[in-house]
Amino acid sequence: MRSPKLAALELRRFGRGKLPRAALVALMVLPLLYGALYLWSFWDPYDRLDRIPVALVNDDKGATADGKRITAGDDIAEGLRESATFDWREVSAQEARRGVEDGTYYLSLTMPADFSRRIASSSGDAPETGALQVRTNDANNYIVGQISRTVFGEVRQAASAKTSRSFLDKIFVSFSDIHGRTEEAAKGADRLKGGIGKAEKGSKDLAGHLTNAKQVSGKLSKGLVDLHKGAGSLKDGSRKVADGTGALADRVNAVDTEVGPFLEKNEKAIGDTARLVADAAGGLRGDLDTLRERAPAAAEDARSASTALNDVHRTRCEEAEEPDAACADLGKAKDAAADAAGVAEEVGALVTDHREDLKKLDTRLGTLEKQAKALAVRAPNLSKDLDDAVKRINELDKGAGKVASGLKKLHEKLGTAESGASGLDKGIGKLETGAVDLNGGIYKLVDGSGKLAGGLHEGADRIPDYDAQDRDRRTEVMADPVKLVSRDLHKAPNYGTGFAPYFIPLSLWVGAMVAYMLIAPMNRRALAAGASAWRIALAGWLPVVAIGVLQTVALMAVLHWAIGLQMARAAGTVGFLFLASACFAAIVQWLNARFGAAGRILVLALLMLQLTSAGGTYPVQTSPGFFEALHPYLPMSYVVEALRRLITGGGLGPVWQACAVLAVFTAGALALTALSARRRQVWTLDRLHPELSL
Repeated sequence: MRSPKLAALELRRFGRGKLPRAALVALMVLPLLYGALYLWSFWDPYDRLDRIPVALVNDDKGATADGKRITAGDDIAEGLRESATFDWREVSAQEARRGVEDGTYYLSLTMPADFSRRIASSSGDAPETGALQVRTNDANNYIVGQISRTVFGEVRQAASAKTSRSFLDKIFVSFSDIHGRTEEAAKGADRLKGGIGKAEKGSKDLAGHLTNAKQVSGKLSKGLVDLHKGAGSLKDGSRKVADGTGALADRVNAVDTEVGPFLEKNEKAIGDTARLVADAAGGLRGDLDTLRERAPAAAEDARSASTALNDVHRTRCEEAEEPDAACADLGKAKDAAADAAGVAEEVGALVTDHREDLKKLDTRLGTLEKQAKALAVRAPNLSKDLDDAVKRINELDKGAGKVASGLKKLHEKLGTAESGASGLDKGIGKLETGAVDLNGGIYKLVDGSGKLAGGLHEGADRIPDYDAQDRDRRTEVMADPVKLVSRDLHKAPNYGTGFAPYFIPLSLWVGAMVAYMLIAPMNRRALAAGASAWRIALAGWLPVVAIGVLQTVALMAVLHWAIGLQMARAAGTVGFLFLASACFAAIVQWLNARFGAAGRILVLALLMLQLTSAGGTYPVQTSPGFFEALHPYLPMSYVVEALRRLITGGGLGPVWQACAVLAVFTAGALALTALSARRRQVWTLDRLHPELSL
């Protein structure tokens, strides 16, 4: 009889009576207890976190910053209640502490009384960090504590980002204020530059005018010196004339009184004397004319001579490679010529400046000459005219005195004017120097104000000016500058889907293990009939494979339609599970066939080893080295990895590898079972009286 028929006969046994049928149904349902119930209980625990009671303690008293009321604790509490992450229950700090301790609450979140004040301090002189206080108790539930750390980390990040946004917004507003003030300062600097430019031009003009004034004041001072000297000479001359006329008047009066009678007797002598006076006055007038004509020419000649001596001295003493031995004498001669030229110029200037006075003196000398001549003419009639002459001489004496007195006053006034002109010249010189310095300083100030204006404009261009939209965008980025861009290539929609590749092969292994508790691993009829070892192995394997297929169909139908498991490759998943079920059946069959009752214990032990080394929950790299070493040598490791790709998606490389590995395990297990069947065909005392029977 062939193996399929033997397998069919084995299955028909379950149709005889109610108990075998119930056993078959139990075999179909048993994987559901492991697969469906486990996955259902773990399906989506994160979606039900709002059922976990958590104590919320809000002791925050709020704070005030920049005239605004800050209630960070209330804001966070409201956000937590709206998020419905946990079942938040606002309680006192004492109640929260007691509830976490006795298990009423899984954990507590406390916002201290100074929470808002610490957050508001970020804009002050002494910023402080606000602290959210979390209290957990792993004795209540370890996983909840782990979940809370993730949740509260996000709460802390959100609170920090909000605080940072407020602080950074103030900074950006300050940037805008600084930008506006800098632009105003730049405009003011432009106006200052223009004003200083005008001031610089005015100071330059002032310096020029003061230079001209200095030249004019110098000439005025020098002219007044010359005029003072000339006035001194005129004063002395007029005094001498006044003294002479006074003496003459005295003598005339004395003569008139004492010698009058004598004059009558000496008219001829008097005439001669008058003619002598007339000749002297005429000669003096000629000398005055000569002085007026020759004084300017003499000054020019003296200046030419001084210039010539200067040229000779420069050529022979200053520019010559070897100075002349006569340089000392030439220097003295040059200085003497310069002094002489100065004196000549002063005399010429005096003559030129006092031409009117000399004309008056000439006129008076002419008058004296005429009068003397008239006296000479009238000498024969001197006695008659004596009284008239005495009168005229007295008048002349008075006039000469007045001239001398006036020239004296003129000399004094000119002295005062000379001192004033000298002081004026020095003062204008200082003003000129100050004006030049002022112009230089203002020029530097113009350059500095230009640089200031340019720097302020450049600074204003560099200082950002953000509007409300820019501030919101920038504060959002800077408050949370690094975003975690998470991209799940093949995202599992929930916790149960992620664990399905782990629980499904577990349920199928248990199904095969229980199946071989009801079905003999080697068909007894075939053994008794002396069938071949391969036929015996297949006859014991195929019934469990058929049951495994039914178990897989039932399990996946419940998982998909009842629980909601979505598979990226549903047909591939079911087909691969058929192969996995067949492989598990072959391995369990061999262990039972080879080791008998002990094989069932080995099947359970192998299940434990596979569960701990398959990497179904945490990556296998996080397991101890022993389990990591076992990982590549057990079939469930490959089944879990392949199911992940078939259920959630991804490359099929691990699937094909798992198929090959399962095929090898299946063939190897069947071969070992066939070898065990061959050995079973030989009866021994151990088989007749086994040491252990289950």
